[in-house]
Amino acid sequence: MKKENLWLGYTQADKEQLNDVCERYKKCLDEGKTERECVALAVNMAKEKGYKELYSTIEKGEQIAAGDKLYVVQMNKSIALFQIGNKPVSQGMRILGGHIDSPRIDIKANPLYEKEGFAYFDTHYYGGIKKYQWTAVPLAIHGVVAKKDGTTITVCIGEKEDDPVFVITDLLVHLAGEQMTKKASEVVTGENLDLLIGNCPLEKEGDLDKEEKETLKANVLKILADTYALEEEDFLSAELEIVPAGKARDLGFDRSMVLAYGQDDRICSFTSLFAMLDVAEEVTDSTLCCLLVDKEEIGSVGATGMESRFFENAVAELIAAIEKDSQLLVRRALANSSMLSSDVSAGFDPLYADAFEKNNSAFLAKGITFNKYTGVRGKRESNDANAEYIAELRKIMDDANVAYQFAELGKVDMGGGGTIAYIMANYGMNVIDSGVAVLNMHAPFEVSSKADIYEAVKGYTAFLRG
Repeated sequence: MKKENLWLGYTQADKEQLNDVCERYKKCLDEGKTERECVALAVNMAKEKGYKELYSTIEKGEQIAAGDKLYVVQMNKSIALFQIGNKPVSQGMRILGGHIDSPRIDIKANPLYEKEGFAYFDTHYYGGIKKYQWTAVPLAIHGVVAKKDGTTITVCIGEKEDDPVFVITDLLVHLAGEQMTKKASEVVTGENLDLLIGNCPLEKEGDLDKEEKETLKANVLKILADTYALEEEDFLSAELEIVPAGKARDLGFDRSMVLAYGQDDRICSFTSLFAMLDVAEEVTDSTLCCLLVDKEEIGSVGATGMESRFFENAVAELIAAIEKDSQLLVRRALANSSMLSSDVSAGFDPLYADAFEKNNSAFLAKGITFNKYTGVRGKRESNDANAEYIAELRKIMDDANVAYQFAELGKVDMGGGGTIAYIMANYGMNVIDSGVAVLNMHAPFEVSSKADIYEAVKGYTAFLRG
C-alpha cells in the first residue's frame, strides 16, 4: 500500500506543532547521551508534572488513587512511570516501552596507558557497531565515577565549546594498501578502538624515578586529580562511556530531518515519555505506564535490563498498595496489559536498496512504523503480534488521524534484529513492536524524519488514551 510523504498533507498549524516537538526532542538528545543522563532527565520532567517516587510514597503510608502519578528508578539506569487509572491495576495497563541505552564504546577498568609518545584509554565496545565508523570523529566522555567515600562524581568532557574532545585514530590512506583489502569487520579491531587522550608529558624538576617515567600518563592523572579529584584506582568503580561529541542537528536544506547520536532508541523513548507526560492531567480508565530500560543493545540482561524483575517488582508493590498483596493479581495485571514495544525500524535507504524488500520496508516521512514481528531468519527470537491486537491498534491510530506503516527489518535472509517485545510477551500480554524508521542505525550519527517523530508522539498518546 502506497503511503504519501507526510509533509504534503501538513497544515501550517501541524508544522508548528511538529517543530515544537522536534526542538524538545533534540534538546533531550543533547542532555541524555547515556542511560543515567536519560533517567535523570526523565525524573526531572516527571516531577514537573507532579510525579512522586513510588517506594517513598508507600513508605510514608500515603494512599494511592486514580489520577496519581508515580515513578520508580532502577540503579539510575532504568525507569518506570505509572499513572493510575480508574480501573484496578490488575485489570491491565497500557504500556509504552523503549530502551535508553545506545551502541557506544566503554572505558575498561584499568584503562590508562601510554605508548610511543601518546596517552590512551583502553576500551571495549558496547552493542553492535561497525567499528571503522567510530574512528576519526570527535568523541566525548560521559559517565560517573563512584568513590570509596560514597560520593559519585559526574563526568562530561567534550560537549562544551571550550572542552577538549577525543578521537580514535585511523591509518592514513597513503599507507592503507593492506588495510583496504580487509573485510569491513576486520579493518579496525576491537583492541584498536583505544581513545587518544594526551601527548604532553608531565613537567617536573629533577630526576624521575622508575615509577614516574610514564610522564604522559602522569600528566593525565594530574589533570584528572586537579579537575575531578580522581585517582587511578577510581577507574575501577567508574562507568565512563565514549560517545560522539556535539549536538543534535537539523539535516537537509529543508531542515526536514534530524542527525544525532543515540536515536536508537531514544527517538522512541523520548517520544513515549512526551506522550506519557502529555496525558498527565487526564484520568484514564486503565493505568498507564512508560517503561524506559537499559541493556537492550546487549541482550536486555543484568539488573537494569528488561530480563530483570525490577518492573515486575514495581507492579507488585503498586498492586499491594492499591488492591492487596497478591502474586495472582500481579500476574493478572501483566497478562491483561497491552504494550507498544517502541524501538527503531530500519528506514529504506535507496542507496542500499538491495538490502530491503521495498513493499515491506519502512520509509522516512511516512509515519510511525509497526513491525508484526522482528527476529532473524524465520522469525527466530521474535514476538509475533496477534492479528486481533493489530486490528485494535489500526482503529486507534485511524481514529486519532495518526500516520502509520507496517514493515519488516530488511530482506528475509539478510539479517534481522530484536527488541524487548518478546520478554514482555512472556507474561501473556499483547505486544507489538512499534517505532520510528531511521537511517544509519547503530552508527555514530543516525538520521530520522521530523514528521515521523511528530507522528510517534501522536501515536503513543492515542495508544495511552485507548
